Amino acid sequence: MVSGEAPQAEGSVRVDAWIWSVRLTKTRSEAAAACRAGHVRVNGERAKPAQSLRAGDEVRLRHAGRDRIVVVSKVVKKRVGPPVAVECYVDNSPPPPPREAAVQVPVRDRGAGRPTKRDRREIERLQGPRRTPRRDRDAGS
Repeated sequence: MVSGEAPQAEGSVRVDAWIWSVRLTKTRSEAAAACRAGHVRVNGERAKPAQSLRAGDEVRLRHAGRDRIVVVSKVVKKRVGPPVAVECYVDNSPPPPPREAAVQVPVRDRGAGRPTKRDRREIERLQGPRRTPRRDRDAGS
């Protein structure tokens, strides 16, 4: 094998191992947890961590608030470097939203103290309705 070339698997590999190998997630356990939570789909079907993956399969991954849509071009069993990992799939993901589109959090000046009641109400109005935990109605009776 030539240096820098991705190790080729014969036919198939676990989907969680492949997602980790091509650096779509940081850890293999994170990839397996995404599969178990239903955030990974292979060819439109919900994938379990041990599902087999072959070249040509489409993998949809919901990770870190972003949808990734990739088509498998090479099947690798072991984690590879970033330049080699990019060669293992074709990325059809929509571009990430611009940073300006992210929700702006109101910032208070340092040393301004605690917010007043009026400030707190304005902050809550900007953030929207807050859900409060349900209390057991019969607990006090």
